[in-house]
Amino acid sequence: MTNGGDLVPSGDLALIGGRLRTNTAEPTGATALLVRGGRIAALGSDEEIREAADAAGIPVRDLGGATVTPGLFDSHTHPHWAADVTAGVDLGGLGTIEEIRAALAAAHAELPEGAWLRGWNLEYEPFEETGMRGDVLADAAPGRPVALICYDLHTALGTAPALAAAGITGAREFADASEIVVDADGTPTGELREPTAYQLLFAAAPTRSHGEERDALRDMFRTLASVGLTGGAIMDGKDETVELLAELEERGELDHRVTVHHWHAVGDTDEDVARVIAGKDRAGRLWQTGAIKLFSDGVIDTGTAWLHTVDACGDGRAAFWPSWDRYAEVVRAYHDAGMLIATHAVGDYAVSRVLDVYATLPARDALPFHSIEHLEVLADSDVEQLRGSGITASMQPLHMQWRAGDRSDNWAVRLGPGRDATGYRVRDVMDAGVTLTLGSDWPVAQYDPRLGMAWARGRHTPGDPAAPVFEPEQCLTGEEALLAYTLWPARARGHADRGELREGAVADLTVWGADPVEATPDELPELPIALTVVEGRIVHEA
Repeated sequence: MTNGGDLVPSGDLALIGGRLRTNTAEPTGATALLVRGGRIAALGSDEEIREAADAAGIPVRDLGGATVTPGLFDSHTHPHWAADVTAGVDLGGLGTIEEIRAALAAAHAELPEGAWLRGWNLEYEPFEETGMRGDVLADAAPGRPVALICYDLHTALGTAPALAAAGITGAREFADASEIVVDADGTPTGELREPTAYQLLFAAAPTRSHGEERDALRDMFRTLASVGLTGGAIMDGKDETVELLAELEERGELDHRVTVHHWHAVGDTDEDVARVIAGKDRAGRLWQTGAIKLFSDGVIDTGTAWLHTVDACGDGRAAFWPSWDRYAEVVRAYHDAGMLIATHAVGDYAVSRVLDVYATLPARDALPFHSIEHLEVLADSDVEQLRGSGITASMQPLHMQWRAGDRSDNWAVRLGPGRDATGYRVRDVMDAGVTLTLGSDWPVAQYDPRLGMAWARGRHTPGDPAAPVFEPEQCLTGEEALLAYTLWPARARGHADRGELREGAVADLTVWGADPVEATPDELPELPIALTVVEGRIVHEA
C-alpha cells in the first residue's frame, strides 16, 4: 500500500488571547500565533495575528487566557497493542482472588456460549500465596476459555479450556527467556511468561476483522488526543501497524504523529533484519518508520529483570538473549543502516550491558543516538556509566504508582531492603547530562500525560495528601516535566522543527485550561485540555 499522506490536509488556524510556553531560549511576549499549511507562520500580539488571519481568511479562535504549549509526545507507548489487549474486563485494582473471580463471573454471565473471556490489567499481588495459577479462577467461568494479561504485559494467565484451545500442553523451548510455567508433573499452571509464550494463548482467541482493527486504532488515537497527546513512539511496531497507519492516513482518519519502532524478537533471523532495514524509509505525512525496539531483560516483578545481584528470590541474573553477542550483532546491523534503536532495560545490570554495546558503535553524522527504555533501577556505577554516553533515557516515573509506602509491594520485596530507593532516578540521570524523555508505556500505565508529569514532579499519588513520597530528591520541576514531553523527545529523534513554538515549527499544539508548569503536581491531572492540534488541525476540542 502506498502512503496517503498527501491526502490528509494540514491546517490553517489562528489562536489569540493565550499564554504561550514556547520552549525557546528568549521570551517572545507573544499572546497569539498563526498557522499556515500546518506550520507556525507567526507569533505576535492578538492584534497582529488577528489582522494577518483576517487578511488570509483564516479562522481565529480566542483562547480566553488558556496556555499553549508544543504538542505532547509520549516517548513509549503501545496504542496498537492496547487496542487489542484492553478488550474485556479491566482487573486493575482488584487485590484478592475473590475479587477477580467475582469480576470474571459477572462478565461470564453476559457472554454468549463459546465466547472467550478476556481480561487485562491483572496484578501479581493477589497470587502471592497460590502462585499464578489458572485453576484458582476456573470456577468463575466454568468451561469457558479465560485469557488474562497482567498490567505490565510481561505475563499472561489462562484457564484449562483456553490452554487446550491454544494447544498448550506442556513446557516448550523458546529462543528467548519466555516460559510456559508447569507443575512438577509437567502440567501447565496457566502462567505464561513473556510475549513469545503468551502469544500462543492469544493467537487462539477470536480476532477482530481488518476493519474493526483499523477503526479501533483510529479511535485509540482520538482517545489519546483527548488528554492533549499529539503523538507518540509506538514501541511494538509490526508490518500490520505500518499498513494500518498508511490506510488511516489515506482515509483522512489519522490524528496522531507517530514514530514506529519495529519490534525485533530474539528469534528473528538475519533475513528478518534485512527485511526490516529494507522498509526503514516507509513514511507518511504523520508517521514514519526507521526505528527498532529490542528487549535486554524482563521485569522485576517476575524475577526476569537483569540485575547486578540476585533479588530476594534468587532471580535476576539472566538476560533475555541466550547469546549477548547476537544482541550486539543485531544492534550493529540496525545502527549501520541508519536506524534509531530503543532497548528495553529494566534492571541495573541490563542498563550497564546495553551501554557496553552502544559504546562500541561508530559515530553517525547528523543522526541522533539511541535510547534505553525504562532504566527502572540504577546503581551509582550505572549513573556514572550513563555520563557522556550520548543516549536518551526514556523513563516512566508514573510506574511508581504500584509501590507501597511500607515496601510490601512485590517490586520492593523482590528488590530487597534499600534497593527500592534506586528506582526511577530521573534527577540523577539528568544531572549526569543525559537527555530525559517521559512516557506512559500504555497500556501498562495510564496514557494521560498529566498523570505522567504529576508523578515525575511529585513522586506520589496526585491529590492524596497522605500518599507516601518516593525519593523526593528525584523530583522534576514543572518546566522539566513539560520539556520531557515536548522539546526533549523531539531533539532525541533529530527533529529540529518540533517541540517549540516558533516560526517554521510544526503546528502540533496542546492548549491547557491553565499553565501546566505553574500548576502543582496534585492539580495537574484535573487541568482541562481545551484543544489538541496536530499539524494545524484541531483533532480534539473540549
